[in-house]
Amino acid sequence: MRTEGFFEWIGRIVGTVIRFVVDLLSGVLDGIGQAINDFLNGLARAIGMDVSFFSLFFLIIGLVLLYAGIRAFMRKSIISGLVLTFLGLVVMSWLIA
Repeated sequence: MRTEGFFEWIGRIVGTVIRFVVDLLSGVLDGIGQAINDFLNGLARAIGMDVSFFSLFFLIIGLVLLYAGIRAFMRKSIISGLVLTFLGLVVMSWLIA
């Protein structure tokens, strides 16, 4: 009879620790998710675009094209710099309302 109480006590402690860890991780991950959501909403509102997967995808593509254009200018490749910068600006102009 005495050992049953002991193992119940150990089980309760382990269960409490597991519950604490799960609640802690849940709170941290929820906070990170909320921060990412707030960041994306603020970014979209500042640019003037709507928040959707496709808009964010095209935003990344436009920024990569602009970056590639700037790098091409730094390599003194004028034609590719103009083409990449123009394409980046076209993609970015589609997003901005």
